[in-house]
This record gives sequence, C-alpha cells and structure tokens, in this order.
Amino acid sequence: MNKLITIERHFVEEQKRHPQATGELTDLLYDVAFAAKLVRREVVRAGLADILGMTGTTNVQGEEVKKLDLFANERIINAIGQHGRFALMGSEENEGTIIPPKNETGRYVLLFDPLDGSSNIDVNVSVGTIFSIYRLTGDDPKKADINDCLQKGSRQVAAGYVIYGSSVMMVYTTGHGVHGFTYDPTIGEFLLSYENITTPARGKYYSINEGSTEQLNEPTIGFLDWLKKEDEATGRPYSTRYIGSLVADFHRNLLTGGVFIYPATKKHSEGKLRLMYEANPLAFICEQAGGRATNGSKRILDIEPADLHQRTPLYIGSREDVIVAEEFERGER
Repeated sequence: MNKLITIERHFVEEQKRHPQATGELTDLLYDVAFAAKLVRREVVRAGLADILGMTGTTNVQGEEVKKLDLFANERIINAIGQHGRFALMGSEENEGTIIPPKNETGRYVLLFDPLDGSSNIDVNVSVGTIFSIYRLTGDDPKKADINDCLQKGSRQVAAGYVIYGSSVMMVYTTGHGVHGFTYDPTIGEFLLSYENITTPARGKYYSINEGSTEQLNEPTIGFLDWLKKEDEATGRPYSTRYIGSLVADFHRNLLTGGVFIYPATKKHSEGKLRLMYEANPLAFICEQAGGRATNGSKRILDIEPADLHQRTPLYIGSREDVIVAEEFERGER
C-alpha cells in the first residue's frame, strides 16, 4: 500500500527540518490550501451555481470581470484574512492593497491572482490560483503599507499555485524544493503526489499565442524559428502546446519540459503579464525546480517593482531553452 501523506503532514514534516522555524509559515500555507478547497468547490459546480459569465464590470487592468473571478477573490480574502496571519493582501482584481479583517499580528504579505485563465472557464479549460508570500519589511504589522508588497521576487518566502483541471493540484515552494499535491475529493484532502519536482534542462514544447505573430519583435520571431527548425542534437523541432491559461501551460512545461513565452510586443512594449501576481511566484517555483525565468534581459526575481500591477515580458521554463531565448534577445544569435 502506498504511503499517503496529507498536505498538512507534509508542512509539519518540512517544518521539523528547519529548527529555526516558528510554524507561522506552515499555518499560512495551510490557510491557502483551505481557501483553494473553497474555490475548487465553486469551479467544479460553476455552471450549476449561475456564476459563469460576466459581471458587467472591469477590473483595475481594464479587463471584463467574470463572475467566478469575483467569487474566487472574495472567497480567498474571507478565508485567509480572518485568521490575522497577514498584515496586508494584494489581489490582481483589486487596485490597491487589502487590509484583512484581522491584521494586528500578521507579519506577512499575501499577493495572489484568484483565478488565472478565467477567460477559459466557460469552455471548461483548466484555470488556477497563483500566490506568493513575503515577510513584512518592518516589525509592526499596524504600520504595514504598499512598500511591504513592492518587494523583489527574490525576497519571497513562499509561492505556489493551484490548478483546477481534470484533477486539482497544489504546487508550492518555500525555497527548499518544489512539491505537488493532488486533491482527493473523497476524503477532502490534498495528498502528496510529486515530491521534489525537477523540470528538464531542455524541453520539447513551446507555448505562445502565435496569433499575435505580426506584433512580435524580431528577436522573438528568431527564437520561434529556432524552436521550429529540425536539429536532432537539441531535440528540435519543438511541438506547440498553448492552452491560454498561464498556470496550466506553466504546469505542463514544469513537469514535462518546455518554455512559456509571453514577450514584449509592438503594441505592449512592457509585456502583459503581471510581475507581482503571476511572473514572480512562477519564477520562484521554476528556479527551485531547476528552471529559469527572465524578461528577456533580466532575471524576473531581480526586477525592482514600482507598482502592484506592473507588467513584464516573460520567458519561463526549461533552463537551456530560456538561455537561448535570452541570446536571441541580446542579438547573439
């Protein structure tokens, strides 16, 4: 019989490996896992609960808000904010910071994308929740402000995502490897299914919206041409796999090898993905699994943020593939 390890037990065992740990981060991660269960419950029954479709409003990004976006956002804020473990929270759906109902003792900041890929929810495509956790820069939770949120990705103490697909998985890191858990609805628990995930050094898939080829810059077009050329030594040509949900494309490439590309374009010179809510947490996970993440010229985790909703180009995935992308961006190929 296989040994079953729940996510709670795994958190506790990981905590024991670090004698200096207080257990606070363990509690934070378990709060996130609990919130994910609530979101998962609504995602799988969305069509029955009349929470598909649009709300008729737009978010801070200027995008139409799906009903399920709003629902997931509220569930996460309510489920996590009431425990007093976070001094501040930030969501892709909210313009400014969120002060949780109880924040007097919280010494951490939570940033999250409540439902990445939600434009696909009406057609039953995988979506996900992405999150990252930072420590406060000061000692007094009552004095926490937006500067506590605007920290470089290299200062994350934990990051992860939950993917709601044919099965529900939570993948996370605290800087000591990457671990994945699959949700078992019969017992209501996340069970360890992937321990110490390592992404292949070179992949076999590339993920990009090639419908926007006319908007791409020459270095990106050169990299795509390279990926499509036949070369036995490097396993080319690569196959295209593009779901259109960042978390789903990233998850596949993390496990099987590949590169996800959302570059700067002629129309969007700063890129479109959010540094704080999407790029930073996934970059932390990717690097911990042996991969690489860059904006084309700079390591994602080294970017100094200036705004909660700052955007960035993103090349992320298998290390060798991302290095080639950077070489094209620098004009070395």
